[in-house]
Amino acid sequence: MQTHPSTRFRPFTVSVPEENVRDLRTRLRNTRWPDPETVDDWSQGVRSDHLRSLVDDWQRHDWRRFEHRINQYPQYLIEIDGLDVHFLHVRSPNAGALPLILTHGWPGSVIDFLPMIGPLTDPVAHGGRPEDAFDVVIPSLPGFGFSGKPTSTGWTVDRIAGAWAELMRSLGYTRWTAHGGDWGAVVTSALAAAAPEGLLGVHLNTPYAFPEQIPTSLTPEEQHAVDTLALYQGPLGGSNHLQGTRPQTPGFALADSPVGQAAWIYDKFQSKTDNQGLAEDAIPLESILDTISLYWFTNTAASSARIYWENRALTMAGPTLTLPVAVSIYPKDIPLLARSWVEEKYRTLIHFSEATAGGHFAALERPISLVEEIRTGLRTLRSAPASR
Repeated sequence: MQTHPSTRFRPFTVSVPEENVRDLRTRLRNTRWPDPETVDDWSQGVRSDHLRSLVDDWQRHDWRRFEHRINQYPQYLIEIDGLDVHFLHVRSPNAGALPLILTHGWPGSVIDFLPMIGPLTDPVAHGGRPEDAFDVVIPSLPGFGFSGKPTSTGWTVDRIAGAWAELMRSLGYTRWTAHGGDWGAVVTSALAAAAPEGLLGVHLNTPYAFPEQIPTSLTPEEQHAVDTLALYQGPLGGSNHLQGTRPQTPGFALADSPVGQAAWIYDKFQSKTDNQGLAEDAIPLESILDTISLYWFTNTAASSARIYWENRALTMAGPTLTLPVAVSIYPKDIPLLARSWVEEKYRTLIHFSEATAGGHFAALERPISLVEEIRTGLRTLRSAPASR
């Protein structure tokens, strides 16, 4: 296992007490179920029969398998700005690897990127080229996973971006890149806007680049973007709205009911993935249950939801960026941005690609595709000088 000489880095191992695992199984067995929905689709939310099936699978889920999997990678805690930040740090065996910080969103976690670690750090072993190697740093957002939970307000995406820059400085990186999707893309965009020393450019699979004012005359692609935004903010926006206005209220329920926590996450995965009707068509069932379990065992429903409340003043426009930006669009993403708006918002667009399949959670749905997009999108930055 890699070690860091600095006393700021404290080695970390995931280990949930057995009594917590037993308590989860007891709670699942004793679930009090609501009456079934009165429609034959998902318009009222998660369907009862699908959730019951998911919970049956959860009762057989092997959490220790997940612990063994994640603990194969070096993990640490570092205190930044008064908060413990959990992160994985995996160096490439290839000399000259480009450092890359990967940021997840909600309801994501560091789990999102586990299948990508090998191909990113050791491309030769996965059919790639040695010159495409990355050192990867994968932090858990504040209030998520194994990072600390803020006890006061103020953890905006700008503050998180500042913490990420400090993390990369503390690791000794003087030239580095960043990637994100969902809230990870918002944080990564904030990083690009701040342009901290050493940041060469970023890759996004969720560009937030709507115009400040939507034009009255739209191309078909721009109209589709507006339509998907209406879907995102309307029928699919219930959890976002509640977490942006009253995150503590659902937090009480989700902290007490594992089935409630499962439904909360399962609904989001089902509604924003490229699936045939169920989330597990697009995301491996094992990954879905690992993610739900992580939120349950860390009791982070309320603390993770507050990222919406802390950043409720943000719009879908996002910042105008001059630092190099690479963008990969997945066709079932919601909202789905128009290329014309991406080009207008990102003044140094170094890569733009449209995948043939995949949705909002690209890292979970299409990890190999996303690895290739990151390699391709950031390739020209490998010889670029560091900022400032």
